[in-house]
Amino acid sequence: MVKISFQPFAGHKADKEEETQPAVLISQPHQQQVMKRSSVATLCCLTFALLVFTCSLLYACVYIYTHYIIPQVPSQSEFHCSVMYDDTMMAPLRTHTRAHTHARPHTHTHSLDEKVDIYLQDNYELISVPVPDFSNTHPAEIIHDFHRGLTAYHDMTLDKCYVSKLNTSVVMAPRNLWELLINVKRGSYLPQRYLLQEQMWVSGRVQDLQPLGPFIANLCSGKDTYTLRPRGNARRVYKRGADSCFGVHHFENTFVMETLICDSQ
Repeated sequence: MVKISFQPFAGHKADKEEETQPAVLISQPHQQQVMKRSSVATLCCLTFALLVFTCSLLYACVYIYTHYIIPQVPSQSEFHCSVMYDDTMMAPLRTHTRAHTHARPHTHTHSLDEKVDIYLQDNYELISVPVPDFSNTHPAEIIHDFHRGLTAYHDMTLDKCYVSKLNTSVVMAPRNLWELLINVKRGSYLPQRYLLQEQMWVSGRVQDLQPLGPFIANLCSGKDTYTLRPRGNARRVYKRGADSCFGVHHFENTFVMETLICDSQ
């Protein structure tokens, strides 16, 4: 039996493979263009990643401020304060002999209790001072309206209102007072023990309450309302028969304030 086989020629196969496989030629300009496109794509990816990171960080800050910071600074806060202070001006009024001696004036220690409502959104403070434990002072309700720049005293004994210009040098703004009372409540700050005084004089009657703003108008509605003017170099002087004076003690700073209101008879 004869077996016949065919062996392909290597030369023809190589030629055939060369014919079937096309040659790929990359020119130098085309290669630079591909690399440039790759750099632009990388830059776009980095920019997009940075934008996503910035948006995420901004969202996180808004979330923290909304859920943690805003609840700690509510639009309205209520505080009950009890402050101890020294009054060195009371001794000369009670002991006439001390005016003729070189002895140091006796110090009287008092306690001031009050309720403070702070309205941060409306930018005003409402202070309620109950009946004090000593004479020559009246219980009162006080409004400090920082939007209008006015202070109103409602004398609960006389049931009268007195309005004056807001003294921002001794009355803290609502946000600052809120922070002070928070620190006092935490025990990280103690108020000063001295007493600061101011003397006010009745200068006229208020006929229309609307220009005073809604908060003071609501406080003084239905009450005789008068304007006050400050008197410089205020001292504790009570003129018998000529002037009728009473004091209102209140706390809206690092010290206790006494507002002495005098009305000429």
